[in-house]
Amino acid sequence: MNREGDGPVLLRRAAAADARAAAGVWLASFTAALPTVVRPRADEEVLDYFHHVLVPLRETWVAEAAGRDVVGVMVLEEGELSQLYLAPDWRGRGIGDRFVALAKERRPEGLSLWTFQVNAPAHRFYERHGFTAVEWTDGAGNEEREPDVRYVWEPWGTGSAVGS
Repeated sequence: MNREGDGPVLLRRAAAADARAAAGVWLASFTAALPTVVRPRADEEVLDYFHHVLVPLRETWVAEAAGRDVVGVMVLEEGELSQLYLAPDWRGRGIGDRFVALAKERRPEGLSLWTFQVNAPAHRFYERHGFTAVEWTDGAGNEEREPDVRYVWEPWGTGSAVGS
């Protein structure tokens, strides 16, 4: 899946030193994938959140390319896949597939996640990985005030909601 010269991509737990690069991936990916969604936090607030909350307090993973560049980030919070973002020029290389496989391995009892309704590529991606849409909202419950959809994955495929 790598282009020649890209080298291998390693998935590993994030370290404190990865916070800035992981936040940069999040910012670039959000901007590229969700141009119509208003981001409620300034860049520095996103960086602070990665530095003070996500990396030290959550199960945060990064995709590291060629042993130096962070090109993806995934965050698990209990049974939720709360973040999965890839650098825009690293999409379509199987890194997201590897992150989802890792998330399923780490949470074999099942996962849930939220994505925006306008993010059709994410819907296709998660559905391809066995997630099922179970709830749609008007966005009143998220900071962006953007309509979203909740997906669940259960290894036994019953279709009931995780955590219900």
